[in-house]
Amino acid sequence: MLAVSAVCAAALAATGCGNSTAQTRTSAPAVKKARAAQATTGTDVGAVPVPNGVTALRRAPLPGMPPLLDQNDLYAADRPNALSPVVRDFPSRVYVPNTESNSVTVIDPKTYKVIRTIPVGEQPQHVVPSWDLKTLWVNNDLGNTLTPIDPATGKVGRTVDVHDPYNLYFTPDGKYAVVMASMDRELVFRDAHTMKTVKTVPVDCYGVNHADFSPDGRYFIVSCEFSGDLLKVDTAKMEVVAQQKLPRDGAMPQDVKISPDGKTWYIADMATDGVWVMNGDTFSRPTLLPTGKGAHGLYVSRDSKSMYITNRGEGSISVLDFATGQLTTKWHIDGGGSPDMGGVSADGKVLWLSGRYDSEVYALDTRTGRTLAKIPVGNGPHGLAVYPQPGRYSLGHTGVFR
Repeated sequence: MLAVSAVCAAALAATGCGNSTAQTRTSAPAVKKARAAQATTGTDVGAVPVPNGVTALRRAPLPGMPPLLDQNDLYAADRPNALSPVVRDFPSRVYVPNTESNSVTVIDPKTYKVIRTIPVGEQPQHVVPSWDLKTLWVNNDLGNTLTPIDPATGKVGRTVDVHDPYNLYFTPDGKYAVVMASMDRELVFRDAHTMKTVKTVPVDCYGVNHADFSPDGRYFIVSCEFSGDLLKVDTAKMEVVAQQKLPRDGAMPQDVKISPDGKTWYIADMATDGVWVMNGDTFSRPTLLPTGKGAHGLYVSRDSKSMYITNRGEGSISVLDFATGQLTTKWHIDGGGSPDMGGVSADGKVLWLSGRYDSEVYALDTRTGRTLAKIPVGNGPHGLAVYPQPGRYSLGHTGVFR
């Protein structure tokens, strides 16, 4: 937090900002001066030009992180069918980890048919695309291993020992994997390729599980499911720099997602039946937006205009309009269900979700909300990955792409 304050002070001297994300008009000499400071320190605030002569104050991005395609849209690389050359020839599949069956079900999304079942380690929680898009990592939480799957061939590789891999993320520079070791109460930074431990960060909360990264990649926010806490973590320092408890007794935060413009953070909460809304830069006190019973997963539409919010406890999906911050509609799964985690198809037309308590997977039309299919899978389906998806690199979970 001290670093953020210092950064804002520097920006104020140059531009008169109110906070680190405020927008203001800035003279060319001031921009030049700010960028010179960036070049010197590598960490100071910069004044980033955006359309109409307005400048948005941002810190220099994490070194090594690919620059954003659009400063006003974090998901600009995720447009329909904009597949990276790395994944362009991969077969389109839906990979479903079944936590109680110790397997991964593979679905052909064109036919809605199960084409394969892969045995994996004990209690697979999520299927996570690697930063370089070349590997799918199955997180065998109780098995204390990761199972690699080659998405080009479907070949299953040798497991890698990783303790308590409930969930997995990648730093935006591609250097490190971040293991959400829920039961160990740790964030474990590992080499993104070898998975060798680089740094273990004990945390003062229970149930670290989901996260998302700031536009500059310099920090990420983590949810702690069992104690109702949020953590703000400095990516480069690998340190927790701030922590707060959600303002509701019994809160159970789940998925975390940042808005396309990078200004608003959303945290689903299955106990308070809604989504917490906050400013990540200031790490402000969140406010609750009610959505539905058991709010859980958060997924951005391919046009960056909407977010799909799963309400696991009532078998529905709420749709949020980013421009207004309001809910626009709610879809109900035919015959009910327990929508949990998932992803959007490469063309943006289908939302795929696991039915956690119903041993099935749902496919919904993103234009109408109509249930297209309910596909039986193993028991306890959880963090499924639709793959491949558009984007240049993966930040982890079931597919958070930039």
